[in-house]
Amino acid sequence: MHLDIITPEKKIFTGEVDAVQMPGVDGLFQVLGGHAPIISALTEGSVKVDLANSDVEFNDLTGEIERDTSHDKVIRVKIKGGVMEMMNDKIIILAE
Repeated sequence: MHLDIITPEKKIFTGEVDAVQMPGVDGLFQVLGGHAPIISALTEGSVKVDLANSDVEFNDLTGEIERDTSHDKVIRVKIKGGVMEMMNDKIIILAE
């Protein structure tokens, strides 16, 4: 699955992932590969990303992306809200 996390200022993350957990308006939800098309509003919280591999480098993105200390293939991105769309195994998060 491919994930793009974009803010009005810049693209925060782009890459291949296995799963993404997001803070929806009705609570946390997760999408996996093959999920039906979905559009959802997001609230303030943390987007948990399970990377497809742990070889991703984040040299120019310090501060926005945090590595999860419990697993080297998991990162977290704090957002203030936004919207997400998933279609054809591609997720786009437009975040604040």
